[in-house]
Amino acid sequence: MAEDWQSGGFGLYIHWPFCEAKCPYCDFNSHVAAKIDQDRWRNAYLREVDRIAALVPGRPLKSVFFGGGTPSLMDPGTVSAVLDRIRAYWPVSNDFEVTLEANPGSVEAGRFRAYAAGGVSRVSIGVQALNDDDLKRLGRIHTAAEARRAFDIARDAFDRVSFDLIYARQGQALSAWRKELGEALDMAADHLSLYQLTIEPDTAFGNRFAAGGLRDLPTDDTAADMYHVTQEVCEAAGLNAYEVSNHARPGAESRHNLIYWRYGDYAGIGPGAHGRLTLNGQRHATEAWSNPEKWLNAVAEANPDRYNARLAGSDQAVEYLMMGLRLRDGIDENRFEGLAGAPLDPIKLQELEDLGMIARTSGNLRATSQGRIVLNSVIGSLLPD
Repeated sequence: MAEDWQSGGFGLYIHWPFCEAKCPYCDFNSHVAAKIDQDRWRNAYLREVDRIAALVPGRPLKSVFFGGGTPSLMDPGTVSAVLDRIRAYWPVSNDFEVTLEANPGSVEAGRFRAYAAGGVSRVSIGVQALNDDDLKRLGRIHTAAEARRAFDIARDAFDRVSFDLIYARQGQALSAWRKELGEALDMAADHLSLYQLTIEPDTAFGNRFAAGGLRDLPTDDTAADMYHVTQEVCEAAGLNAYEVSNHARPGAESRHNLIYWRYGDYAGIGPGAHGRLTLNGQRHATEAWSNPEKWLNAVAEANPDRYNARLAGSDQAVEYLMMGLRLRDGIDENRFEGLAGAPLDPIKLQELEDLGMIARTSGNLRATSQGRIVLNSVIGSLLPD
């Protein structure tokens, strides 16, 4: 009998916690370090791969994702060694994908060729903006020219290249965002991740905003208009929004992120990495120690997780709902009921359907284009009391 995770597949996430500089909007677990012992980090990752393989041996592996931080600062030999060890333990799927995140300032042609030779098949570049003034406002340390050059270098080394842009930036007009999207599409990207700037607490931007700074942010109405323009321009170019913030040509979707959104299993390796692993029929939520030095020491003691807990079926159902409704394809209502032990509230479903926020077809539930704009409210309405 198939376990629930098999509906989404199995992947590995590997977190590299170091950056050249900390971006003021970033609330990820990233750190700036003067010196990094690449050998020590390679050995720790290999030890963690060994440990995870003993827990879930022989599963078909769909993807590996090197995230961060800035994984393009990793020694290519470390990436290659980790991928060799992974392949020794798990059979890979026919559409196996290995993604590595990169920042434009850390992109070198020789380094990228080495990553490709080591097994990386896809790169995701943190471009964030295509003009120098906005890059400076975002605290980025690369220029627009360097971003374009990084994209060209990546295109030469990899079959699949994605990049990120942030919109609703300080002083950004709707017309400027439309123009920038056109420039991004002219670069022949087959996958774009397009995020609205969010002001997170305990970040430099968050602190500045709380103190009355960070002026000239677009209004909520303008940000909503930017979202609409994003859908319009990308769909006209053949990059549909297969997820709320991710646009791709057919077949170019991020296979690793689809594991998250389809609520599969994934092991989280590295400081602060989260995981969802089904062991002996029970799904577990894991979170590693976030401090890099503490994580290294914990790995040496074979105890890298700060948190490891069984998830009740009702909690799994909530996570499935929250992740799956981000997808254009939506969720399977029968799968939700199997996890929760009860169906979604039919009264709430009808209310949302009458409002045009959701659509239901043959057991499939998805948010409409109108519902995706206010997706958090739609999900909140559906969550069990």
